[in-house]
Amino acid sequence: MERVFDIELKELRDRLVYMSQVAEKMINLSICGLVERNKELAGQVFECEQEVNKLHIEVDELCIRLLALRQPIAADLRLITAAMKINNELERIGDQSVNISENTAIYLEYPPLKPLIDIPRMVEITKEMVIDSITSFVNEDVGLARFVLKRDDEVDNLRNQIFHELLTYMLSDATTIQRALCIILVSRNIERIADHATNICEDVVFLTLGKDIRHHAEKS
Repeated sequence: MERVFDIELKELRDRLVYMSQVAEKMINLSICGLVERNKELAGQVFECEQEVNKLHIEVDELCIRLLALRQPIAADLRLITAAMKINNELERIGDQSVNISENTAIYLEYPPLKPLIDIPRMVEITKEMVIDSITSFVNEDVGLARFVLKRDDEVDNLRNQIFHELLTYMLSDATTIQRALCIILVSRNIERIADHATNICEDVVFLTLGKDIRHHAEKS
């Protein structure tokens, strides 16, 4: 028979998967608001934020209850502690999406600065990283987690490319500074979402192998 504890752990995983889906929706809405110049989408982002915040509290409470009542050891303990950290990362992904919407609201007060080419590409990679990070958690797939970690450099390179391109706009025409800063901040928000996905994958490696690879500890 399946342990009651196993059923509870499945519920924990399921809640994190649902939370990640809401966070992914927030990313989509915030970027669509920017690319399509649609202010109304920002309101939907804020509605989703309330759902993510609610789930953030629920998952924490579930983890604390499991720790207190089940007194888990070994792999079960690592799963719960990893879930608590992943819960925080997903909540912060939601926060970054809100930041994108806030920067978009400012940007949309002005005419478009330039065609948005690199931002959508950056978002696609980042969304894939978020989806794969949660998949690696659910399946305890270290190989997929390590693949996500490697993709972080792609996002960083695009962020740097966007920054340098917009810097030339600001230096050549002071009237572009506000718009350029908004796009630079959006790229920074997207880069932070990718960082949260890599943090989740580091937790997956710890969960599965019991190995802490944060701060390049594995290399050293």
